[in-house]
Amino acid sequence: MMCRCGRTRRAPRRLRRAPEMAPPRRRTTRWRPSSSRKPLLAQSVSAMPLGIKHLWLHSTFQIGFVFPALGGLLFGYDIGATSGATISVHSATLSGTTWFGLSSVQLGLVASGSLYGALGGSILAYRIADFLGRRVELITAAGLYISGALVTGFAPNFVVLIIGRLLYGIGIGLAMHGAPLYIAETCPPQIRGTLISLKELFIVLGILFGYLVGSLEIDVVGGWRYMFGFGAPLAAIMAVGMWTLPPSPRWLLLRAVQGKSPVEDNKRKAIQALRRLKGQSASDKVLTDEVDNNLASIRAAYADQESEGSIFQVFEGASLKAFTIGGGLVLFQQITGQPSVLYYATSILQTAGFSAASDAAKVSILIGLFKFLMTGFAVFKVDDLGRRPLLIGGVSGITIALLLLAAYYKILSGFPYVAVGALLLYVGSYQVSFGPISWLMVSEIFPLRTRGRGISLAVLTNFGSNALVTFAFSPLQGYLGPANIFLLFAAISVLALVFVILNVPETKGLSLEDIESKILK
Repeated sequence: MMCRCGRTRRAPRRLRRAPEMAPPRRRTTRWRPSSSRKPLLAQSVSAMPLGIKHLWLHSTFQIGFVFPALGGLLFGYDIGATSGATISVHSATLSGTTWFGLSSVQLGLVASGSLYGALGGSILAYRIADFLGRRVELITAAGLYISGALVTGFAPNFVVLIIGRLLYGIGIGLAMHGAPLYIAETCPPQIRGTLISLKELFIVLGILFGYLVGSLEIDVVGGWRYMFGFGAPLAAIMAVGMWTLPPSPRWLLLRAVQGKSPVEDNKRKAIQALRRLKGQSASDKVLTDEVDNNLASIRAAYADQESEGSIFQVFEGASLKAFTIGGGLVLFQQITGQPSVLYYATSILQTAGFSAASDAAKVSILIGLFKFLMTGFAVFKVDDLGRRPLLIGGVSGITIALLLLAAYYKILSGFPYVAVGALLLYVGSYQVSFGPISWLMVSEIFPLRTRGRGISLAVLTNFGSNALVTFAFSPLQGYLGPANIFLLFAAISVLALVFVILNVPETKGLSLEDIESKILK
C-alpha cells in the first residue's frame, strides 16, 4: 500500500478479536392472567351460582322481567292484605262503616272474592289471550288491578266491595296467565327457569308486603280501605312498565304463521322487539337468524294444521301430554294441603312456647320470611340443579313433614318441637318444589300453537282446585280432625311424588322449540 510520499506503508495487522460472549439474555416474563390474577369482577362472576351468573350475563333481560313479575307481586299482596282486611272490615270499632255486621257467608265472599274473579279471568284468558298478545294482556291485567283496588278501597257498601274484589280477581287470572308466558317467550333458555321462578319469589314478597301493610293499618279506623287500595299505585307501575316493553317476538311470529298478519311485516317487528330486549349490542345477523329459526320451528309445528288450536286440540297428542304434566303439577300444588298446614301454624307455634305466636300478624310475617328465603334458594338453583331434582326432593320433604304432623297430633303431642320442625320442613319443601317449579313447567311445556289456551286451562285448574280445597277444608276439619287430615294429605303427596317421577321431564337449558320437538313427541 503506497502513501503520498512514495513509501510503502505496511498494512496494519488486523487483530483477531476474541469471540465475545453473548450478553446474558434478560428473562422477560410476559404477564399472563391466571385464576389468581383475574379482575375482581370476573372472579366474582365465575364464583356465582349458575342461575345468578346467567342473570348477570343476560342483564338486559332483567328489566323486561320486572314488570310482568309485578303481576305476581300484586297477587301475593292480595293474599297477605286480605288476612288483615277481613278482620278490619268486620270490626264494629275499626270498620268505619254502618254495614260491618257481615255474616260468615258475606265475610267469606270478601276473603275469596278475588279467587272467584281469578277463575273468571282464567276463562277469559282462554278466549282472548292469543288474540290480544302477552303484552296487551298484562296491560289489561294492570288496569283491572287498578280499578279493582280503587273500587274496593272506596266501596260505599258491601255490594260494591264485592264488585271490586271480583275485578281485582279477574286481573289476577289474566296476570297469572300472561306473566309466565311473556317471560318464557322473551328470555334466553339459560335463565328462563330463574326468571319464571323469580315470579314466585315476587308472589311471596307480595304476601310479606301485604302482611306488613295489614299490621300497620290493623288498628286504624277504616284500615281495610288502605289495605285493599294500596295495590293501585303498584299496579300503575306495572301498567306503565308493560307499556314500554315490546310484544313477545314469538307471539308476533305465531300470528304471522296463523295468517293473522303479514309474515315479512311481523318478522321485522319481531327483530325490533328482540333488539329492544337484548340491547343495541346484538348484531343484525344474530337477531335475523334467531327470528328465522323461531319462524321455521313455528311453521313446522303448523305443517299439518290449518287452524288455530281449539279446546279439543289441547287434549290431543303433544298438547295432551303437556296438559297432563302442567295441569297435574298445579293440581297437586293445591291438594297437598298447603292452606291447611298454614291454618294450624299459629296453634303449633303457641304449643312450642313462642311468644310471637300469640300475635297472628307476627306469626304470618315469620312464616312469610321463611317462605321468601326458601323460594330464593329455589330461584337461584333451578337452572343449576334442574326441575326434577327440586321437585322430587321437595315433594319427598312435604310427605315426611305431613307424616310428622299427623304423628304429632296422634302420639307425639308432648313434643311440640317435632311439630315446629315439621311445619318448617313443609313450608321449605313446598317453596323449593311446587311453589315455583309448577308455574315454571306450565309456562314452558306447552307447544306454541296451543300454549296460550293450554296455560289458560292450567291456571283454571289451579284456581278451581284452590276453591275446592278452601270449601272442603272446614267440613273435613270437623269430620276427620287434624291428625287424619294430615294423613290424607300425606297419601296425596305420595301420589304426587309418583306422578313427578313417572311423568315430569327435565327441561333445564332447553329452548321452547327443543322442548316441543324432543320431549313432547
